[in-house]
Amino acid sequence: MGIVERIKKLCEDHHTNFAEVERRVGISNGQIRRWNTVSPKLENVEKVADYFGVTVDYLRGKEPKKDLPTDLDEILDGMMSFDGKPMTDNDRESIRAYLEGRFSNK
Repeated sequence: MGIVERIKKLCEDHHTNFAEVERRVGISNGQIRRWNTVSPKLENVEKVADYFGVTVDYLRGKEPKKDLPTDLDEILDGMMSFDGKPMTDNDRESIRAYLEGRFSNK
C-alpha cells in the first residue's frame, strides 16, 4: 500500500477527504493524489502525518499504525504541555471536567 492509499484509508477512518485535508494543512488542491506519480515534499508529508496523528514513516509504509488512545485518562495522562507551556495536574483535571460535562449524555 502506497502513501496515497494510506492517506485515503486515514481519510475514511476520520470521515474526511483529500480536499479537506489539503485545505486544513495548507497544501495545494489535488496535491495528495499527485503523490502517486510525483515524490511529495517532506514538509507536506509531515503536515499530513501531523494532521492524522501518525508518523511520516507510517505514511511511507515503514512502520505499523499505532492506535491513538481512546480512554480519557490515557489521553490526559499523555498531555505534558499545551501551547508550549507545561500542564499541571490542575490543568488536566480542568480539561477532564470540561470534557466529561461536554460529552456526557445528561
